[in-house]
Amino acid sequence: MRIDCHVHVIGTGKNGSGCWYYPRGLTRIGAPILLRAMGLRPADLDGDFEEIYAGALRAHIREAGLDAVVILAQEEPYRDDGTLIADTGSFYVPNDYVLGLARKHAEFLPAVSIHPARPDALDELERCLEGGAVILKCLPNCQNMDWNNRRYRPFLERMAETGLILLAHTGSERTMPVLRPDLATPRMLTQALEIGVTCIAAHCGTGMIALDPDYFDEFVAMTKRYPNLYGDNSALAGLSLRFRPRQMRRIIEDEELAARILYGSDLPVPSSGLVMAAFGMMEWDDYRASRRHVNPLARDVMLKRALGFSPESETRLATLLRKPHSASVGRSNPNR
Repeated sequence: MRIDCHVHVIGTGKNGSGCWYYPRGLTRIGAPILLRAMGLRPADLDGDFEEIYAGALRAHIREAGLDAVVILAQEEPYRDDGTLIADTGSFYVPNDYVLGLARKHAEFLPAVSIHPARPDALDELERCLEGGAVILKCLPNCQNMDWNNRRYRPFLERMAETGLILLAHTGSERTMPVLRPDLATPRMLTQALEIGVTCIAAHCGTGMIALDPDYFDEFVAMTKRYPNLYGDNSALAGLSLRFRPRQMRRIIEDEELAARILYGSDLPVPSSGLVMAAFGMMEWDDYRASRRHVNPLARDVMLKRALGFSPESETRLATLLRKPHSASVGRSNPNR
């Protein structure tokens, strides 16, 4: 199966989904860009936005030739004592929403999001496992999730036991408010890796040039130590200045490292090959060809191939996913 491991779903909650979307601060600037990347209009926010967004995403998946995408829930931030940090996030997507979408549409694989400090964290984990979750997604620096906290060990042990993958944001974050910049490093996954959880360091720890620390070398070093650590190439074909030529060369030349990379788009964050072509990481002809793709997923796949990521990066996740009885993995889709 060709799977995109990193796709965001968003909603306004007007249809009772439980989602909300309140861009704050600088994130307000990016909201129209994210909508346009999906082929949507600001006016769509006034309609049944969840249905409109899911329909557009399914069309993009079919046209791009992918079999499935992992859709991500979005947890709110919590303090270490389990109390909610209110009015800080830009959007919220409940676990029930992504689990429900995955039950309805086989091309959606559910990634839930649970803060381990929540008083009901273990109960919610069990409920989501029963509901078919295949991944747990988090942004540690935005949600105050320090996975090296020993209090979270029972939670991580249950994840390891059930094969639930931990997909954690690493490196720069410029689309959401950051609470803990120190949790952008892949090192915050150390306890989870040592317990045996399969972890994916989203963005491979890369940081925006001249703006944020870059943890790519730390990520690479950790892959040599932990066979259960992977990275995804989401947001590495864009205008964010977070991917450097030497990093791409290392991924291509180091076969062991290349075998740890999974394909991810980070949709609806838009992709572009402009910076990559300017830095000599792809041919200008490839960049110009990518601009002819209206479909954002098809464009992103093409750009990742042009950068040198192998087709195997698109199928690798299928070998890692747990196979819960209620998940939609491998289920035929009568609507496709």
